[in-house]
Amino acid sequence: MSSQPHTVLPWVVRRTRLPLLSLRCAVCRSESASTGEGRFRVNANGKLLDVWLLVRCVSCDRTSKLTVHERTPVGSFDPAELHGYRVNDPQLVASRLLDPLLARRNRFTLDWTGAWRLDTPSAGLDAAWPIQVEVVFEDPVPVRPDRLIARGLGLSRNEVLRRIKCDIPLRRPTSAGFTFTVMADN
Repeated sequence: MSSQPHTVLPWVVRRTRLPLLSLRCAVCRSESASTGEGRFRVNANGKLLDVWLLVRCVSCDRTSKLTVHERTPVGSFDPAELHGYRVNDPQLVASRLLDPLLARRNRFTLDWTGAWRLDTPSAGLDAAWPIQVEVVFEDPVPVRPDRLIARGLGLSRNEVLRRIKCDIPLRRPTSAGFTFTVMADN
């Protein structure tokens, strides 16, 4: 019997909404904020622009600004990007919010709790063994592979550790695609 997987199943981790920000509110000291509908504020100062992403505290509704661009010459902006800031383009909001440099500069982290789902094909574990699964991330959702696999296969995490062969650590969060093999239950 061959040890090569007979079946390759595609799994996709998808964002269902924008994640919350772990960011302390200056007023109520809550540690969660939301981008709400996602709005930018663009302010011109001569030939320089400031661009902020507006966020709201989930507890007291206070608005704060995250610096996206500071004192940047107007001519250095791509016209489509500048238009996106002016019309609050949802995809531009998402790309800026998910930018690790913006998070570091503005001192926040993303809270992905309840903001993603795992899409798996309906084919279960009835296929020939072993089964190979390819996991793809549409957005950088940090998840522990053992928890993701347990959720997707309906197995306990102990069973995942026993039956899964993978080239990445199963207990360390990742947001990059990976492949694993499900071995038959012996």
